[in-house]
Amino acid sequence: MPLPFLTADRAFEAEAEDIALPFDDHDSWRRPYRPGPWRVAAAATLLLLASFVLLAAMIITFAGSLSGASVCFVLAAVVITSALRLLRVGAWVSRHGVRRVGFFLTTTVRWADAAAVRTVQQPVKWLGLPRTVQGQALIVVRKGGAPLAPLVTDHNADFLARAEAFERATDSLEAWGDEYRTH
Repeated sequence: MPLPFLTADRAFEAEAEDIALPFDDHDSWRRPYRPGPWRVAAAATLLLLASFVLLAAMIITFAGSLSGASVCFVLAAVVITSALRLLRVGAWVSRHGVRRVGFFLTTTVRWADAAAVRTVQQPVKWLGLPRTVQGQALIVVRKGGAPLAPLVTDHNADFLARAEAFERATDSLEAWGDEYRTH
């Protein structure tokens, strides 16, 4: 049984790590970049916390307190749901438009309603916290002029200290906008 991921037989491209995720189906919603290490670490920490809460729920169940165990199971379900939602946060694109998925709110803008997709210098939130720093943000300018929160910033959980990944992602999102706004 060949294991190509363990051998040097496979043809490696020099820029294999620089390529964003492939998009064969332009009709489905896709994130044109990988989740960043800060986002993945936060989700992993939440899942670790959920495992401890589930262990506590099991111990409480064996001790005979079903009401306490129920509270722990519900708390674990909330923490797991939060971790999964945290992994979905970001910019998603398809042939139909661009979608900004936040933790609590999702906003979709059709390509026909977008006047431009561009990168601008502006104050941005650091890791989504109230503290703002000067940085870059990818914004969608709507034809109606209604402001939309930045799709991605160079200081969010996906791109903090990853300037090259931010440039690749914004170039990809701008390319999607240029391609589908004209149709």
